[in-house]
Amino acid sequence: MHRRTFTRLATLALLAAPLRATGQPAAKTYRLGILWLRSRGPSGPILGDWLAKPLQELGYVEGQNLIVEARYAEDKLDRLPGLARELVQLKPDVIIAVGVTATLVSKDATTTVPIVFLTNVDPIEAGLVPSLAQPGANVTGVLIAPDGTLAGKKLELLKELRPRATRFSLLVPDDPNIGMKLQIREVQKAASALGVELIVVEVRGGDYGAAFATIGAARPAALFVGAHNFFVRDSEQIVELAAKYRLPAIYEWPQQVQDGGLMSYGASDVETYRRVALYVDRILKGAKPGDIPIWQPSSLHLVINLKTAKALGLTIPQSLLLRADEVIQ
Repeated sequence: MHRRTFTRLATLALLAAPLRATGQPAAKTYRLGILWLRSRGPSGPILGDWLAKPLQELGYVEGQNLIVEARYAEDKLDRLPGLARELVQLKPDVIIAVGVTATLVSKDATTTVPIVFLTNVDPIEAGLVPSLAQPGANVTGVLIAPDGTLAGKKLELLKELRPRATRFSLLVPDDPNIGMKLQIREVQKAASALGVELIVVEVRGGDYGAAFATIGAARPAALFVGAHNFFVRDSEQIVELAAKYRLPAIYEWPQQVQDGGLMSYGASDVETYRRVALYVDRILKGAKPGDIPIWQPSSLHLVINLKTAKALGLTIPQSLLLRADEVIQ
């Protein structure tokens, strides 16, 4: 925790100023690479609203002064290394790598092209950087959580929801990367600290039906849905199965609660994407990525869906409702 506190102090001067809004695009045309495990999104601008809007606020507009080279692995991990090398050959000014694996293969592909990562695991333990305050080399990034994957806090929230519970389940994807391993370890540690049994169930080959059948047979009091691109992509399917098995569940992103999940806890996705855009802007203006401290969110958001709670026959404790940043009726 001390190193994280130091990092926040070190980044205060860099990040205190708000993003500047400007109607004037930058004079030069830049090339931005994006490497992502997920499938390509709907038709339209490659960037999508998640990144296009904050970059526009900084003066970068796709098709005007920004060329975007996006490579999606279509949820196939083994495609990422080749796509990373392909991106590097295009000589981008910056690569945005989403996720631990995308960042690791980007680092393997280049030691010179600046990389800005977005991830939810400890970047030091995952081998992305040696230091949060001075990441070094050609890498910097933005964290979704200020301390690991927030596994402990999420499990505590489930325990507060079901105080008499002695058994919970963790849903994880079929993904052997270091980020997922660290996340599982964090949840197991949190379960041990709370004195509850944790049933870890892996979704193999995209067979959510089989995974939930296994979870249902174990009869857990609640479900911890692991933080992963696959689970954001398949949010509606997971929510439907959780409802079928009458499982209260906690998720990573508010989007998953808007899809009908019960609770989410984590950083604001809007603020997270703004910080990614800000880091890209700083690098394009000449900053060295290795000198830019890793950004960590200072505020976290609890979102609760009361409609889902009612459907599950649950009464949300007042203590949780009072702490919620958003309540969906």
